Amino acid sequence: MAKIVRVELLMVDLKPKVKRVDAIQSFVSQETPIVRITDADGAVGVGYSYTIGTGGMSVMKLLELTLAPAIIGRDAYDIEKIWRDLLFLTHATTVGAITAIAMAAIDTALWDLKAKKLGLPLHILAGGAQKAIPLYTTEGGWLHLEQSALVEDALRAKADGFAGAKLKVGRPIHEDVKRISAVREAVGPGFEIFTDANQAFAVDEAIRRARAYEPLDIGWLEEPLPADDIEGHKRLVEHTSLPIAVGESLYSHLHFREYLERHACSIVQVDVGRIGGITPWLKVAHMAECFNIAVCPHFLMELHVSLCAAVPNARWVEYIPQLDDLTSERMTIRDGKAIPSDAPGLGIAWDFEAIDGMVVDGSRTVVS
Repeated sequence: MAKIVRVELLMVDLKPKVKRVDAIQSFVSQETPIVRITDADGAVGVGYSYTIGTGGMSVMKLLELTLAPAIIGRDAYDIEKIWRDLLFLTHATTVGAITAIAMAAIDTALWDLKAKKLGLPLHILAGGAQKAIPLYTTEGGWLHLEQSALVEDALRAKADGFAGAKLKVGRPIHEDVKRISAVREAVGPGFEIFTDANQAFAVDEAIRRARAYEPLDIGWLEEPLPADDIEGHKRLVEHTSLPIAVGESLYSHLHFREYLERHACSIVQVDVGRIGGITPWLKVAHMAECFNIAVCPHFLMELHVSLCAAVPNARWVEYIPQLDDLTSERMTIRDGKAIPSDAPGLGIAWDFEAIDGMVVDGSRTVVS
């Protein structure tokens, strides 16, 4: 064990690999805060999180002025204690996205450092429950695409070995049904089709659409309502046979508790970059297991592959490659499944020579 002596902060801004449009927004930028924590033994842990285009510099300032100074001199192995102390330190701004995203960058770096010093991959250190996780792709189902493109992309995904694909919904109901039906007819019954509304509907509309989607054999309806409408989700669950997926827009493990206790969801999509790091992510995953609920996390596949392999109730990893320009190795895929890295740490091979050339002006800081 050793004390934290240095924290380096920087941010890069990544552009999506493909055009991404859903029912409420266009994803044009991924601001990616990166944290490098060094301890007195010289060990370095690297962590990160992300925003969708806004708030990145606010995250960086919170890290620079509040969170990073608070961990200097702390024992790097005291991950749970540090996470709770930082949560209390920022109690006036929690629960909130900026705080959770900033905490995630520090927390993931601490887990990386500990795993490296112990010589263990994250998926073993955090649980070691699974060897591989099925993959579904989200790269071809965007709302702006025409029906023929949806079908083509789904067929390509199936041919490439993926076990499922996600389609965005939010067009008029008859158009959504026609688009989903065309994909289902093309890929056949053995391929999962997931749908995602990105919080676009009111309760009555969500119930109506769920009934229209039910005959199409979809794997889940994701984020049908605003994320803070727990009662609405409960009503929807009671009115449909479709699995209802929530979680990417929740920033506290306590919010997941409310959803689970009230039987307001069927799938948990906790996002390590938005929930505040690996520490709370594992709390949510184990809590969901107690309710016999599957974990199918949102985004960040390069990190989620190891977390999903760590817990027994993870069912899917979402394929959206976004770190290719920042890494020297890609996530391993075999027979349509994501394979966690056996390298000590998070399993992400950062390319800091490339990263150094992409740092956003004014974002690099060292706290010691």
